[in-house]
Amino acid sequence: MSFLLDGVSPDGTTVLLAHGAGAPMDTAWMTALAGHLARGGLRVARFEFAYMAARRTGGPKRPPPDVDLLADEYRAAIDALPRTGPLVIGGKSMGGRVASLVADEMFGSGRIAGLLCLGYPFHPKGRPDRLRTAHLGALATPTLICQGTRDPFGTREEVARYPLSDRIRVCWLEDGDHDLAPRKRVTGATRDDHLATAAGAAVAWARTLGTG
Repeated sequence: MSFLLDGVSPDGTTVLLAHGAGAPMDTAWMTALAGHLARGGLRVARFEFAYMAARRTGGPKRPPPDVDLLADEYRAAIDALPRTGPLVIGGKSMGGRVASLVADEMFGSGRIAGLLCLGYPFHPKGRPDRLRTAHLGALATPTLICQGTRDPFGTREEVARYPLSDRIRVCWLEDGDHDLAPRKRVTGATRDDHLATAAGAAVAWARTLGTG
């Protein structure tokens, strides 16, 4: 398994990030976020699930496999990542959801310090009745979710109704969509402004774990 690395030495806190369902680890979005986190003092490691990596070698453009298979791949990435310092796991959208499914297992065994989700898919787009929140109510891992207030996979109004664990903090990005991007005419801000804000919140939160 290969990783894209940004930031300081492996003795400091590392954030392991997985991509979303439809785009690889080296998109402009992922690269910008990793840069902001690295400039805040965190080491960032990005990796790809096998179905996405296969596209680079001419493989078919298939949808993601079952989430349980992706969870096994996330465990393998944790095992394969060279580091000596503390670890936070997470990712964008689907990547963050998969990380959340293994988080308590890893936290309970002392292998990770926290969970960072960027644009959590609380439900499929247009299907607010199909919640992906059952495990979040009892989550024991310290968690930060950075979410746009108008994210179609979970708006601020929707998320307020979910019974989330008190270990979960939510950083709301005003008018942000699923990529955390606001409408400039509404807020005067840009997507990169919101990525910088999300990264700043993540760096400050990591310090509260005693790892940043």
